Amino acid sequence: MPRRRTSVKRTRVNNRKHLRNLKVKVQLKKTIKKFQELLVAKDLGQAKALINKVFSQLDKAAKKKIIHPKTADRRKSRLMRKLGKGA
Repeated sequence: MPRRRTSVKRTRVNNRKHLRNLKVKVQLKKTIKKFQELLVAKDLGQAKALINKVFSQLDKAAKKKIIHPKTADRRKSRLMRKLGKGA
């Protein structure tokens, strides 16, 4: 356990940021999973509607540095390829 006041505060701040980042990542994974389930079910209409939400969440996470921007780009590319193959 840290002793200095700055270290104690840094620990608190890190815990808060960790929880916020975790919440964003979990929500992102749920949305991507829902999108992939729609592709497996061949429901391309709803999948195309959901892809905008997935892209938005990926871009916001990258902007906040929760995930690396190139990771967001790579995931968007792979999801679009899957959508194209399903069509």
